[in-house]
Amino acid sequence: MSEQVNENNPEGGTMPEIFHSGFVAIVGRPNVGKSTLLNHLIGQKISITSRKAQTTRHRIHGILTQGNLQYVFVDTPGFQTQHLNMLNKGLNRVVTSSLRDVNVVLFVIEARHYDDRDRQVMALLPKNVPVLLVINKVDGVEDKNELLPFIEKVSKEREYAAIVPVSAKHDKQLDTLLEAIRPYLPEGEKIYPEDDITDRNERFLAAEIVREKVFRFTGEELPYSVSVVIEQFKMDGALRRIHAAILVDKDAHKAMLIGKKGEKLKQISTEARLDMERLFDGKVYLEVWVKVRSGWAESAQMLKSLGYE
Repeated sequence: MSEQVNENNPEGGTMPEIFHSGFVAIVGRPNVGKSTLLNHLIGQKISITSRKAQTTRHRIHGILTQGNLQYVFVDTPGFQTQHLNMLNKGLNRVVTSSLRDVNVVLFVIEARHYDDRDRQVMALLPKNVPVLLVINKVDGVEDKNELLPFIEKVSKEREYAAIVPVSAKHDKQLDTLLEAIRPYLPEGEKIYPEDDITDRNERFLAAEIVREKVFRFTGEELPYSVSVVIEQFKMDGALRRIHAAILVDKDAHKAMLIGKKGEKLKQISTEARLDMERLFDGKVYLEVWVKVRSGWAESAQMLKSLGYE
């Protein structure tokens, strides 16, 4: 830990620098780049991304420790306003529960795009917690002069502790964002060990990586009601042996995932394995199957077993 000279210490010498740590919730409607922001803030991919609106389904902590500071970012699902089945109602409960007991909230919106979907999320924000407005995807705005009237417009909707335009994808203004968060981290001990980057274990991360590849390689062909279960995760020396099952709702969805001569499933499996090897920093043997579990997104028992509570 870094040290500073204590001028009030009659014996001279040094004393440990005061440590600050806290929880920072990242909230916003689907597809504004919350998971991308989390991944780039901590410098490692722990939260999956895709263009599908229901990509993030679980609350995930991303941990960044810098000197005497520890930021614990809480990534949340995008607040769902459509398809309100049991799964999405559960996702919305994750969003609202994530706002309890946090020290600061990052309300993420997309540059030049602000509508009633954003206002629905804004209405959930706690009144007694500082909220920073993060305007993401500013790299997509060619004429930066267009941002000024947009910022003026959204700043009138509520009072924000700070407004920070960023491009999470291109690492622009993220240091500025961290500086804006810093005053709201209270004095306290480390919440997690210094080297940790997430509170989730490798089994969970493996399932999420497979699910991301399903979304990436099926595009809009496959409905959002897809989940992944890790049926086996074993260490064989330095090799991780992982068996994953992709759960779908219908036989037709299974055929889509497998593809002609199994090519689609092979592509999903290969890309997932490569991502796992990068994240886990070791070799992975991965087998993936597709299984039909009709109605799982409406089954309270199945949702509970999959961790959607």
